[in-house]
Amino acid sequence: MPIRRLVLPLVVALAALALWNTFVVYPFRVFVVFLHEISHGIAALSTGGRILAIGLTFDEGGVCVTDGGNRFLILNAGYLGSLFWGVLLLRLGARRGRASGLVSLMGAFTLLVTVVYVRTLFGIAYGLATGTALLYVASKLSARVSEVLLAAIGVVSCLYAVWDVASDVLFRESAGSDASALALITPFPAFLWGLAWVAVSVATLALTLRWLALGRVR
Repeated sequence: MPIRRLVLPLVVALAALALWNTFVVYPFRVFVVFLHEISHGIAALSTGGRILAIGLTFDEGGVCVTDGGNRFLILNAGYLGSLFWGVLLLRLGARRGRASGLVSLMGAFTLLVTVVYVRTLFGIAYGLATGTALLYVASKLSARVSEVLLAAIGVVSCLYAVWDVASDVLFRESAGSDASALALITPFPAFLWGLAWVAVSVATLALTLRWLALGRVR
């Protein structure tokens, strides 16, 4: 039955929530920060700018220093980008026989971005270790392990996108958040941007789960 396609992501989501503040989920949360920052960078490159540096810190902090490009799109790309990555991995990972290849591509992509753009010591160590681990999983372990890994990264990306916006903007407004930066260049307050991002995240995740439940996978 198509509904069975929901079992893995739902089980992973429950496990992630139960272990959210533990070392088990921590590497995935840092990886979502990595995806958040590279999403800023991709938006910059796509609008005529360039990436100067990406930084990751042990406390799940991140920064993407860019030059040029469309600042409005760059600022929006962080939270929405990590959501996009999560949904993309959930949808592509549900396609039979593609999990190992996708994990391999992610590993190569992580290594490339780390070598070219990451400048903090923790970020370099994390990126090299994670990229290597992903390549190992893809080449040495079973496809089922790759499927579970993709589901874990996808689910945590979607959950973290919602949680990060809520904690940074809705629960306590952070002066250095993307929403605060957007408030400076638009007529809308940071809270409204945060609310919009949460709404988009929840709606997109709901549509993705519906897509999986209906079995629209090839």
